[in-house]
Amino acid sequence: MNRFSSVKTITSFSKQHKPAYFAELNEVVEIETLDCYAGQVKTAETLRADIDRSQLNPATGPVYINGIQAGDTLCVEVMAIETGDFGIMMAAPGLGPLGKSITDSTTKILPISDGRIQFNENLQLPVKAMIGVAGVAPEEDAISTAVPGTHGGNLDTKDIKAGNKLYLPVFVDGALAAFGDLHAAMGDGELSGTGVETSGVIRLGFTKVPIQLGNPMVEDREFLYFIASAESYEDAIQTALFQTAAQLASWLELPFDDSYRLMSAVCDLKFSQIVNKLVTVRVAVPKSLFADSLPWER
Repeated sequence: MNRFSSVKTITSFSKQHKPAYFAELNEVVEIETLDCYAGQVKTAETLRADIDRSQLNPATGPVYINGIQAGDTLCVEVMAIETGDFGIMMAAPGLGPLGKSITDSTTKILPISDGRIQFNENLQLPVKAMIGVAGVAPEEDAISTAVPGTHGGNLDTKDIKAGNKLYLPVFVDGALAAFGDLHAAMGDGELSGTGVETSGVIRLGFTKVPIQLGNPMVEDREFLYFIASAESYEDAIQTALFQTAAQLASWLELPFDDSYRLMSAVCDLKFSQIVNKLVTVRVAVPKSLFADSLPWER
C-alpha cells in the first residue's frame, strides 16, 4: 500500500499545483497529515498569536488520481483514521462566536490514548476522529485550504469519518486532491472555533461514480448529506436545500414541489461549522427513500 508523507503539503487548492503523489482509481492509500497548526504547537506555552498563520491548515498532496477527469465525481472512501497522541485546543479573544467573552489567550494540550481524550484530570472524551480538510482543485482561482466550497476544502463536517464516503465534483483532470486538519473530536458547528486538533494517518480509497453533483456530498449507513457553504447562514441553507430538493426530484422522479414536501417531512438540516470564512451546512436525507439501492448503483 502506498503511503504519502506529510512532508509535501499545500495551503491552497489550485489547478496550478504540480502533483506531489499519484494514485489509481480503486487504489487504497495511506496519507500522513499534520495538525491544522502545521506542527507549530507542542506545549501549552504556544499561544495563537505565536503561530505563523501562513502555515495554517496544511493538506497533504496534491494527489493526482489517474483515471479521474474534469466533470467526473470522485468518491473518497474513508477506511480508517489514526490520530496523533495529543490534541490541541486554543482559545483567544475574537475566536469563535463567543470570542468577545474571552479575555486571555490559552492553549490546552490534550493527551490521546486508548480511544480517549484527556480533557482535564476529571474529564475524558471519546475519540470520534474526522477529517476537517478534504478537497480537489477548483476550476478557477486558488482557494485557501482554510476555506470550504464546491470543491470541498475546509468543510469541518463531522460525518467525514471512518466508514463513510465523501463525494466531490471534479474540476480538473486527476482531481489534485489533498487532505488534512484531523480532529480527534468535534461537535456540530465547531462552536469555539476549534476541534480537538491533531495530526495522524488516514486510509482512503478512490473510485469514480456516475452522478453529477454541484457540491460535496457525504454518505454513511443511513443518510446522504448534501453540503453547501456560503458567507451567510441564509445563503448556505438556501443552496443546500435547493440542491437536495433538485436531486430528490431527479432520483425519485418527482415534481419539484413534491420533493420539497418530502424534504420537509423526512430530512434534517444540520450545521457543520459556523466559524470559518464561509459557514457550512448540510441536509441529511434518509437512504431508505431509495429502497434497495442508491441511484448510481442501479
